[in-house]
Amino acid sequence: MHVAFVAPFLMDATLRFLEGAARLPGVRLSLVSQDPLERVPAPLRARLAGHWQVADAFDADALVTAAGALAARLGTVERLVGPLEQLQEALALARERLGLPGLAPAAARNFRDKARMKDCLRAAGVPCARHRLAASASEVRDFARATGLPIVVKPPAGAGASGTHRLDDDATLERYLATQPPHAAAPVLCEEFLSGAEHSFDAVLLGGALAFWSVSRYLPAPLTVLENPWIQWCVLLPRELDGYEDARRVGARALAALGLDTGMAHVEWFRRPDGGIAVSEAAARPPGAQFTTLLSYAHDADFYAAWPRLMVEDRFEVPARRWAVGAAYVRGQGAGRVRRIHGLDVAQRELGALVVESRLPAPGAVQGPGYEGVGHVVVRHTDTAVVEAALARLVSLIRVELA
Repeated sequence: MHVAFVAPFLMDATLRFLEGAARLPGVRLSLVSQDPLERVPAPLRARLAGHWQVADAFDADALVTAAGALAARLGTVERLVGPLEQLQEALALARERLGLPGLAPAAARNFRDKARMKDCLRAAGVPCARHRLAASASEVRDFARATGLPIVVKPPAGAGASGTHRLDDDATLERYLATQPPHAAAPVLCEEFLSGAEHSFDAVLLGGALAFWSVSRYLPAPLTVLENPWIQWCVLLPRELDGYEDARRVGARALAALGLDTGMAHVEWFRRPDGGIAVSEAAARPPGAQFTTLLSYAHDADFYAAWPRLMVEDRFEVPARRWAVGAAYVRGQGAGRVRRIHGLDVAQRELGALVVESRLPAPGAVQGPGYEGVGHVVVRHTDTAVVEAALARLVSLIRVELA
């Protein structure tokens, strides 16, 4: 089978998925990327059957052209895949034109357009935040009056918490509208602010059936981390999922409503103070922010290889959940270059036996504005409480000094 793997940029996580695809038996793997072939590490480069560089990997026309060029050299492309959220609509459009299986364009738009997503979820009876797509300042004000402050505003096709703002009162609302006024060509999605504990629901669907699911807890919510530069974010995957049956039901219903048939998905949701669930948003791709790494450690399985096998062979082997796992994200206050990291010696002495992965920045590394910071430490244990305590201790000990 000839498989074309689309990776606009060769980031670390993307390369791990590409490596998983390259290990599939009976597959000739081609890479479509904006990066040149020389950017692929030599051992992985040797396993590629083809490469086609494009100016814009997010353009469906460019993907169709690339598939045609690769087919002329290596035979018909039979699968077109890519793990990045921003790619999914272009991939779906290209697959439709090429007659290839995969997520349909309408379903891809359901996941990518957050306003359309909320409409689909509400129509299916899935609990989610009230919302409105606003194309003017007056529409934002109308929504705020109807819903009550605070509200959240975000790009309709955003990813992660990029471009997301919480507007707590009239003053912050007016400051936002003065600096970033929405208009018809650039509307903004207004949402009810959801309070409660934020989680994710990570799932594998196979032929429309839920084959696998997992829950993660955010400590605290990513938006809270962005608003408070002193916070180092943590994510916890509890070993036991017995208390999350309602999340399984709601998550499965949300993915069915959005149109996912076969694939991996990441759904973010809140446990409200009254115990109920509200879905925040969903994506039809493997989870980012090291979640795929955490899933791999929790199950002693390689999810970077499991995702391409699912997408290429329509096959997924359900692993047993053996561990509680968590990640503490190493983050300095603000933005800048890493000068030094404090507290590592004490953290190693106290918690080193629990650490299974540590990716720490070298001095001079640039920290951007995101909530993931510049590195992470992964811990695991059979007892969820031990992992949760270790995460709290890690972020109290480790301090990144920026210059």
